[in-house]
Amino acid sequence: MTVRVGVIGAGWIGKEHIRRLTDTVTGARVTAVTDIDAARADQAAAPVGALVFADGAELIAADDVDAVLVTSWGPTHAEHVLNAIAAGKPVFCEKPLATTAQDCLRIVEAETAHGRRLVQVGFMRRYDAGYRQLKQVIDSGRIGEPLIVHCAHRNPTVPESYTSAMAALDTAVHEVDVLRWLLDDEIVSTQVITPRATSKRLAHLKDPQIMLFETAKGVRIDLEVFVNCQYGYDIQCEAVGEEGLVRLPDPAAVGVRTAAQHSTEVLTDWVGRFRDAFDTEFREWIAGIAADDAPTGPSAWDGYAATVITAATVEALESGRVVATDLKPRPAFYGGAA
Repeated sequence: MTVRVGVIGAGWIGKEHIRRLTDTVTGARVTAVTDIDAARADQAAAPVGALVFADGAELIAADDVDAVLVTSWGPTHAEHVLNAIAAGKPVFCEKPLATTAQDCLRIVEAETAHGRRLVQVGFMRRYDAGYRQLKQVIDSGRIGEPLIVHCAHRNPTVPESYTSAMAALDTAVHEVDVLRWLLDDEIVSTQVITPRATSKRLAHLKDPQIMLFETAKGVRIDLEVFVNCQYGYDIQCEAVGEEGLVRLPDPAAVGVRTAAQHSTEVLTDWVGRFRDAFDTEFREWIAGIAADDAPTGPSAWDGYAATVITAATVEALESGRVVATDLKPRPAFYGGAA
């Protein structure tokens, strides 16, 4: 079976996923594209022979669209995801699932009422080989019960449009999701500490930030978000347990010895670091749809949790306080207590 995918949003990430579904993932074909900019939609659709639709609702309703990929502007996500659920079509939504907790809960309620999972949220780190190895070790019990997790998320630079709140909403959101998954635990409080600011930042930006999370089981997490580190794109994660520790491996790179130095290359952007994870994420999503299986990746509930926790982290940054996340109880539909 070839899964016919309609893409809502033809910006950079939308075009990248159209390329991925066309050139890398087997069993998929992009048949429909829409974007608020009609010319941009035409440009994305033409190379793959897809039809261009006037808007997301029209695309979702199309007979030759089996599944929907949402890569539009964040505040539009809830509308498109809800329309896909109403049409009974699987929908992959790049983060955020929605920009408010209320809209996330509307999606959760609609999917629960449908009676079967249709929604997957685009948190690609769960598909990275290193993170999957990390989870395998933690789940096996080899390091005992996790006690502490140390993380870092570093970018060489960010554009002027990047704000202090985006450190949580756009950057740390990936750690928030992957840590909940790695630990099989919920984040219950958040705090932000701002150390001495780098002189490399723009004047409006608080950088770096240290985010401190506590989980329901008492695990303490520290996350350094440093988005003007200059030297490269660097993702670190180390879990310390009662009987050992496990560390996320750095991307494979050859060692070079020259001029009395031994060096390895550091990646400079997230595209190169997580390209394989994106490919795996979409291969598994398409294979699941072809087999008529419900998605197994990050769920609408995971999207809700990420939105609530990152919003609380912004509040913690602005207030200087420890902020409770106040997540609602997880429904049984998503694996919570009955």
